[in-house]
Amino acid sequence: MNKPLLPALGLVLNALVWGLSWWPLRQLQIEGLHPLWATAAVFAVAWMGLMVAYPRAWQHLRTHPELWWLMAASGLTNVGFNWAVTTGDVVRVVLLFYLMPTWALLLAWWLLKERPTRGALARMGLALAGVVLVLKTPDTPWPIPQDLPDMLALLAGMCFALTNILLLRLQHTPDATRMVAMFGGGALMAVVCATLATVTGIVPALTMPLAHAPQWAPWVLGLSVAFLVSNFALQYGAARLSAHTTAMLMMSEVVFASVSSVAAGASVLTWRLGLGGGMIVLAALLASQVHTDKPPA
Repeated sequence: MNKPLLPALGLVLNALVWGLSWWPLRQLQIEGLHPLWATAAVFAVAWMGLMVAYPRAWQHLRTHPELWWLMAASGLTNVGFNWAVTTGDVVRVVLLFYLMPTWALLLAWWLLKERPTRGALARMGLALAGVVLVLKTPDTPWPIPQDLPDMLALLAGMCFALTNILLLRLQHTPDATRMVAMFGGGALMAVVCATLATVTGIVPALTMPLAHAPQWAPWVLGLSVAFLVSNFALQYGAARLSAHTTAMLMMSEVVFASVSSVAAGASVLTWRLGLGGGMIVLAALLASQVHTDKPPA
């Protein structure tokens, strides 16, 4: 087997897990576990597994305060994406989430003082035009987010862009520390958001008795293992392939999510969704080409 093939397969595995994650999350919702509580349970189990494997990983939080921001950003990414993909149209949510390169451009301009080039601004315009097509329907006089899943998908994409910027700034920290922070943030932010949403009446109170655990526990455990494996696969692949190759392979998540959700009846493809989504994906692929190649490890 060719040496570059294994890293590429790792990235595709990561995209496959996230592209299909909508289905087990919806199964958990059927069992009575809201996406927020499901996210909290899944990431708490994964975090506890990481803490057993890397018990000293938390020590770096005292010397690297930015890890707390990584916890918040990555946690809100998972909260927004999981909630949106469980309750909204899967293809629409995934496409709005992949507006992430545009958020990354704006955040890098603000936080890293990186002025965008004309090409970057053109790609941002292409992506925003695609968003207009995705959001605009005959029933909406102005292309604004229609409902909560739209807003959550856009928020998750912005938080994911911030997560990537923070990961670049924290690349000198151990991989295990970043993983513990990200999975711990997923659990913590989900609990906080679920509690606030319950208190304000947005989300119904968690009334599912522990007697139902045999129905939902296998889904939680399975998702926890899948997310851990996909994270390891992502780190393995991203460390051995160029940045633009990594970005392009990760875009296969759109394919996995679209094919699976349309086949299962969880999404409906329209010409606006197809054309607008194509523009968003094209802008993301073009953005991936501007990164400098890294030599394979």
